[in-house]
Amino acid sequence: MKTIKCMMDHLYWADGRILDALEESEMKSKQLLKLVRHIAVAERVWLSRLQGKGSSQYSLWEEAEDLTAIRTMFVENAEQYRVYIEGLEESDLDEMVNYANQSGVPFRTSVRDILLQVLLHGQYHRGQINRALRIESAEPVQVDYITFTRL
Repeated sequence: MKTIKCMMDHLYWADGRILDALEESEMKSKQLLKLVRHIAVAERVWLSRLQGKGSSQYSLWEEAEDLTAIRTMFVENAEQYRVYIEGLEESDLDEMVNYANQSGVPFRTSVRDILLQVLLHGQYHRGQINRALRIESAEPVQVDYITFTRL
Protein backbone atom coordinates (compact mmCIF):
# COMPACT_ATOMS: atom_id res chain seq x y z
CA MET A 1 0.00 0.00 0.00
CA LYS A 2 2.86 2.37 0.75
CA THR A 3 4.07 2.27 -2.87
CA ILE A 4 0.58 2.79 -4.29
CA LYS A 5 0.00 5.75 -1.95
CA CYS A 6 3.32 7.34 -2.93
CA MET A 7 2.59 6.85 -6.61
CA MET A 8 -0.88 8.36 -6.21
CA ASP A 9 0.65 11.37 -4.44
CA HIS A 10 2.94 11.69 -7.44
CA LEU A 11 -0.08 11.57 -9.76
CA TYR A 12 -1.80 14.45 -7.92
CA TRP A 13 1.42 16.47 -8.03
CA ALA A 14 2.08 15.71 -11.72
CA ASP A 15 -1.49 16.57 -12.72
CA GLY A 16 -1.08 19.99 -11.10
CA ARG A 17 2.33 20.56 -12.67
CA ILE A 18 1.12 19.80 -16.18
CA LEU A 19 -1.83 22.17 -15.74
CA ASP A 20 0.54 24.88 -14.50
CA ALA A 21 2.80 24.34 -17.52
CA LEU A 22 -0.14 24.64 -19.90
CA GLU A 23 -1.28 27.85 -18.20
CA GLU A 24 2.22 29.35 -18.27
CA SER A 25 2.69 28.46 -21.93
CA GLU A 26 -0.48 30.35 -22.83
CA MET A 27 -0.98 27.83 -25.62
CA LYS A 28 -4.57 27.74 -26.77
CA SER A 29 -4.34 24.36 -28.46
CA LYS A 30 -7.73 22.67 -28.44
CA GLN A 31 -5.95 19.31 -28.83
CA LEU A 32 -3.89 19.84 -25.68
CA LEU A 33 -6.93 20.96 -23.71
CA LYS A 34 -8.77 17.90 -24.96
CA LEU A 35 -5.84 15.67 -23.96
CA VAL A 36 -5.44 17.06 -20.44
CA ARG A 37 -9.22 16.85 -19.94
CA HIS A 38 -9.01 13.21 -21.10
CA ILE A 39 -6.55 12.48 -18.28
CA ALA A 40 -8.90 13.98 -15.69
CA VAL A 41 -11.98 12.19 -17.02
CA ALA A 42 -10.17 8.84 -17.28
CA GLU A 43 -9.15 9.18 -13.62
CA ARG A 44 -12.79 9.80 -12.76
CA VAL A 45 -14.01 6.88 -14.89
CA TRP A 46 -11.70 4.44 -13.12
CA LEU A 47 -12.62 5.82 -9.71
CA SER A 48 -16.31 5.31 -10.50
CA ARG A 49 -15.58 1.71 -11.42
CA LEU A 50 -13.59 1.16 -8.23
CA GLN A 51 -16.55 2.53 -6.28
CA GLY A 52 -18.88 0.07 -7.99
CA LYS A 53 -20.60 2.75 -10.05
CA GLY A 54 -21.10 2.95 -13.79
CA SER A 55 -19.02 5.22 -15.96
CA SER A 56 -21.11 5.50 -19.13
CA GLN A 57 -22.05 9.10 -18.29
CA TYR A 58 -18.46 10.24 -18.91
CA SER A 59 -17.18 11.24 -22.32
CA LEU A 60 -13.44 10.62 -22.56
CA TRP A 61 -12.67 12.77 -25.59
CA GLU A 62 -14.78 15.91 -25.29
CA GLU A 63 -13.57 19.39 -26.21
CA ALA A 64 -12.58 21.68 -23.34
CA GLU A 65 -12.78 25.46 -23.31
CA ASP A 66 -10.25 26.28 -20.59
CA LEU A 67 -8.21 24.78 -17.80
CA THR A 68 -10.37 25.98 -14.89
CA ALA A 69 -12.93 23.17 -15.08
CA ILE A 70 -10.18 20.63 -15.70
CA ARG A 71 -8.25 21.82 -12.64
CA THR A 72 -11.42 21.49 -10.56
CA MET A 73 -11.88 17.94 -11.83
CA PHE A 74 -8.28 17.04 -10.92
CA VAL A 75 -8.76 18.47 -7.39
CA GLU A 76 -12.00 16.55 -6.91
CA ASN A 77 -10.39 13.37 -8.28
CA ALA A 78 -7.49 13.69 -5.84
CA GLU A 79 -9.84 14.19 -2.89
CA GLN A 80 -11.96 11.18 -3.84
CA TYR A 81 -8.97 8.92 -4.57
CA ARG A 82 -7.43 9.83 -1.19
CA VAL A 83 -10.64 8.83 0.60
CA TYR A 84 -10.90 5.62 -1.45
CA ILE A 85 -7.27 4.61 -0.88
CA GLU A 86 -7.34 5.40 2.83
CA GLY A 87 -10.13 2.84 3.12
CA LEU A 88 -8.08 0.09 1.46
CA GLU A 89 -6.09 -2.65 3.12
CA GLU A 90 -3.24 -4.41 1.33
CA SER A 91 -5.46 -7.46 0.74
CA ASP A 92 -8.10 -5.27 -0.96
CA LEU A 93 -5.70 -4.62 -3.84
CA ASP A 94 -6.28 -8.16 -5.11
CA GLU A 95 -10.08 -7.90 -5.06
CA MET A 96 -11.66 -8.15 -8.47
CA VAL A 97 -13.85 -5.36 -9.84
CA ASN A 98 -16.56 -6.07 -12.39
CA TYR A 99 -17.29 -3.17 -14.73
CA ALA A 100 -18.14 -2.29 -18.30
CA ASN A 101 -15.92 -0.13 -20.46
CA GLN A 102 -17.24 2.97 -22.21
CA SER A 103 -18.53 0.76 -25.04
CA GLY A 104 -20.43 -1.46 -22.62
CA VAL A 105 -18.07 -4.45 -22.86
CA PRO A 106 -17.81 -6.23 -19.49
CA PHE A 107 -14.45 -6.75 -17.79
CA ARG A 108 -13.08 -8.00 -14.48
CA THR A 109 -9.85 -6.46 -13.17
CA SER A 110 -8.10 -6.28 -9.80
CA VAL A 111 -8.06 -3.07 -7.78
CA ARG A 112 -4.25 -3.13 -7.98
CA ASP A 113 -4.26 -3.28 -11.79
CA ILE A 114 -6.87 -0.54 -12.06
CA LEU A 115 -4.82 1.77 -9.86
CA LEU A 116 -1.69 1.00 -11.87
CA GLN A 117 -3.62 1.78 -15.06
CA VAL A 118 -4.62 5.18 -13.66
CA LEU A 119 -1.03 5.93 -12.70
CA LEU A 120 0.54 4.86 -15.99
CA HIS A 121 -2.17 6.29 -18.26
CA GLY A 122 -1.77 9.81 -16.88
CA GLN A 123 2.01 9.69 -17.09
CA TYR A 124 1.84 8.62 -20.74
CA HIS A 125 -0.39 11.54 -21.70
CA ARG A 126 1.57 14.06 -19.62
CA GLY A 127 4.58 13.03 -21.70
CA GLN A 128 2.61 13.75 -24.87
CA ILE A 129 1.67 17.18 -23.55
CA ASN A 130 5.28 17.96 -22.64
CA ARG A 131 6.40 16.96 -26.12
CA ALA A 132 3.81 19.27 -27.68
CA LEU A 133 4.97 22.11 -25.42
CA ARG A 134 8.56 21.58 -26.50
CA ILE A 135 7.60 21.52 -30.20
CA GLU A 136 5.84 24.87 -29.74
CA SER A 137 8.96 26.27 -28.01
CA ALA A 138 7.14 26.40 -24.71
CA GLU A 139 8.72 25.14 -21.53
CA PRO A 140 7.92 21.50 -20.71
CA VAL A 141 7.62 20.62 -17.05
CA GLN A 142 9.42 17.91 -15.12
CA VAL A 143 6.86 15.32 -13.97
CA ASP A 144 9.11 12.31 -13.39
CA TYR A 145 8.52 10.33 -10.23
CA ILE A 146 12.13 10.78 -9.11
CA THR A 147 11.72 14.56 -9.25
CA PHE A 148 8.68 14.24 -7.01
CA THR A 149 10.59 12.09 -4.49
CA ARG A 150 13.36 14.72 -4.28
CA LEU A 151 11.01 17.40 -2.96
